[in-house]
Formats: sequence, structure tokens, C-alpha cells
Amino acid sequence: MGKEQKKMALGATSLVFLFILTCLYAALFTSNLTPFESWKQKLSDRRGIHNKKADRSIEINESVKLLLRRLVRGEDRIKLDTTGFSCHTDLHSELCLVNKPVRIDNSGLTIYVPSSQSYVNRTLKPYANRDDGTAMSRVSPVKIVNGDVNAPACRITHDAPAVVFSSGGFTGNVFHEINEVIIPLFITTRHFRSRLKFLITDYKPWWVSKYSKVLTHLSHYEAINPAANGSAVHCFPGAVIGLVYHGKLALNATGIPGGYSAFDFKHFLRESYNLKIENVSEIKREKPILILISRKKSRVVSNENEIVVMMEELGFEVVVTRPNKMSNLNKFAALVNSCSVLVGAHGAGLTNQVFLPDGAVMVQVVPLGLEWASTNYYGAPTKEMGVQYLEYRIEPEESSLMQTYGRDHPVITDPASVFAKGYYAARAVYIDAQNLKINVKRFKETVVQAKELIGRSSPLN
Repeated sequence: MGKEQKKMALGATSLVFLFILTCLYAALFTSNLTPFESWKQKLSDRRGIHNKKADRSIEINESVKLLLRRLVRGEDRIKLDTTGFSCHTDLHSELCLVNKPVRIDNSGLTIYVPSSQSYVNRTLKPYANRDDGTAMSRVSPVKIVNGDVNAPACRITHDAPAVVFSSGGFTGNVFHEINEVIIPLFITTRHFRSRLKFLITDYKPWWVSKYSKVLTHLSHYEAINPAANGSAVHCFPGAVIGLVYHGKLALNATGIPGGYSAFDFKHFLRESYNLKIENVSEIKREKPILILISRKKSRVVSNENEIVVMMEELGFEVVVTRPNKMSNLNKFAALVNSCSVLVGAHGAGLTNQVFLPDGAVMVQVVPLGLEWASTNYYGAPTKEMGVQYLEYRIEPEESSLMQTYGRDHPVITDPASVFAKGYYAARAVYIDAQNLKINVKRFKETVVQAKELIGRSSPLN
């Protein structure tokens, strides 16, 4: 019995050995390659995989260089091409570009740039309002240093360039959020076609949540919060530090890669927020919607109820909106997109004109002393936004300042003399301490004009 088991085991072993030989023969000799040639081919395949990765890295770096150089011109572009680093500074903003691999140390907000040039070392605040000391005091500085020596090791490596900007400054006010962050972000990054990663300093979760639709339409990737990553060192194939700024709610198409205009920005917002109405002529309602922005702290319209009655008598469906209704931007953007006329006293709420359909009308009630600010902050941008614009400039009798100071006081007769004392002196009077009681009969003429304008509006107009 023992001998038979040994013979069976020996037979099974032989069969296994013959099977292995057959497989080896098929693998090595049926392909017309010698064993040595077969080994060489496998080695070459491994090298090919490595080379493909290297080629892909080169391709990414070259693509990054082309995208970055479109953000600068003249000497700034020459410097970027020749040294890999360039900065441009103007009154409102500062922008630095790096078209070679960088390392960003989150713990100290330090960016390491490989360069032998001493001018690389600098500190900037990546927020587009550098001429306002109060705003910039709320923005953390970012250090850019020569990274040829003492650069920390990479912990997280990315294959898309970084865009570093701050959500500090005057965020919390919708005008400043759109004017100093959202529009500059669109100008700076739209041509990257979402192939970039945002690194947001002074990271505010509520702000990122509020503008999540914008951020996700400008980048395929989740935004990076430096504070949440502790001492992590992120490595990128290039970087943009700061944002390009063109002026109050402004987009200068000739200065934007791709030539994007304010009209394109509005189209981008419609896509981001899935807004259905492109032109006001598409709104088919017996009573067109008029949104009246209601203020509760300053520039309050004390006879607001009378104004609403007058507007309803003219055939509008009036929606009175207060700050709490504007806090959910997703819902409020859709509401504004459905309205034909937007009315409000000078203030941040008028920034929502960016969500109006083309051909809609914005009516700005201009308080005493705020003529220049009203025109330049909210009036001038409307034309480029495709919005029709009307102003209602109040008379001194419609301002609470008349009762406070009297008809003959310089506050009433010579606002320029008050502004000559400085912005904050004038702000305390005309912005923070002024309320309104509108002449309903006189204002009615402006509202009638607004209704006539939307009646004549069409895509061709």
C-alpha cells in the first residue's frame, strides 16, 4: 500500500512538471523571440511606462506655462518666460505667477519658488482691494521665497496649478464679495477650463458654501483650506498668487485671456446657478415681477409701504426682499433671474443685477451726496451687463439729513466739502446716518419709465 502511494505521488509530480515546461515553452518560443529578447522587451515595456509618465509631466508643465503667460503682457511676460517668475502690481491688486514647480507650506503660508533671483523674495496679500487699508488688515500675508535651498519636502503632489487667494477682506458684504473676489476669480481663471486648484487663505466655510456653484464651475477640484491641512506641504506644477482686478464690477475684455466680457460673466453665472431666463422678453406674465430691496439699518425708505402700493397700482407683482432673503444665494439668484425690474436705494443689494436677465431694468434711488458713488459702483456696470438703468436722485427734502442739519448747512448745500474731510467722515454722514422719505408722485414717473422699457425689450434690442 505504501509503495503504491509513492508511485501515485511521483506520477502526479511528473505531470505538474510537464505542465510547467509546456507553459514556459509557449511563453518563450512561440513568439519567435529568444529568451534574452523576451526579457529585453519586458524591460523596454517597463521603461515605456516610465517614459509615458515623464512625457505626461512635461505635457502638464508646458500647458501650465502657456496658460500662465496669458495673464501678463510686455515686460512681465518676458520676465515670466525667461525666469519662470513674474509679479505685476497696480493700485488695486498684486499678482505673482510661477510657471515652474512650487512648494506651498500651509503652516506659514509660504511659497517656495526655485530661483536664483533675489527679487523672488516678497510678501503679498492675495485680495483685490490693496488700496483699502481696512480691507487689507483682514487679509493674511503670503510669503514667496527662493526655494533652491531649505525647501521642505513635498507631502501632497498635484498635477494642476494652484491659484492662491483670500476670502478675507470685506467678504460678508455682497458687493465686495462679487467685486473683489468672484469677478477677479473669473477674470484670472476662466481660461484654465477648470484645470486648477484653489488654495483659499483666510478660509471661511460659510463663504465657500455660499459660492460653491461658482467655485465648482471654475475648478474640477475641491478647494484647499490651508488651516485644515496643518503643516502639510503641497507641490504644484505652477501657481497664481493673487487675482486680476479691472475695476468696480468691471471686466475689460481686451485684458482677459479669451476676451471674456461682462456679458460672458453673466452667461457663466446663468450656467453655474442653472438660471433659466436669458432675456426679459422670455418672461410671459400678466404682472411682471418687481423686486424692491428693503433696507433696515441706513438709507431706509420710511414710506416703503406707500411705494409698494404705487408699484402694484402700475401693474407690478412686487416682491419686497430683506437681507435674510438674500442669504441663500442659490434661491435668491433664481428669484432675481425671474424679475423684470430691480429697485433699491444705493447699497450692496444692487450687486444682484448680475443675475438679472438681459434687458431687465435696474432703478437706483440715489441718496443725497452719493451721486458719484451711485453712478460708478452700480450704474456704470449695467450697460456691460446688458441691463437697462434708471436713476432717481432724491431732493434734499426727501433726505433725513435735511431735518438733522437744516437746509443751509454744508451737508445739504456742499457735500463736496464734507468729502474733502476724508472718506470716513463723509461715510458717517451720507451712508450711515441718512434715511429717505421718497416723493411718491415724483418717483412714480421713474417706475412708469421702467415698465415702458421692459415692454420694448427684446433679444435684438
